Amino acid sequence: MLTTSLVPEGYYWARSSKHFDGKLTVVQVSTVFGEEPNYWTLALPGTDQHAMPSDFEIIGPVAPPEKYPMRQVAE
Repeated sequence: MLTTSLVPEGYYWARSSKHFDGKLTVVQVSTVFGEEPNYWTLALPGTDQHAMPSDFEIIGPVAPPEKYPMRQVAE
């Protein structure tokens, strides 16, 4: 999957030799540094770190569980 097809704030399965010992992990596309795709980073859940999308091989989007639909906080 190309990084140009990433969706802001979306969650993706990814792998990196620089992070998490190359193990499959979940990352979130972050716009904290800017709204333009050139400024996007990948937030590493469970840490306070961000990484460059080029550091990761994006495997595919994380599918939300069908049994437990996502709810908005205001509900």
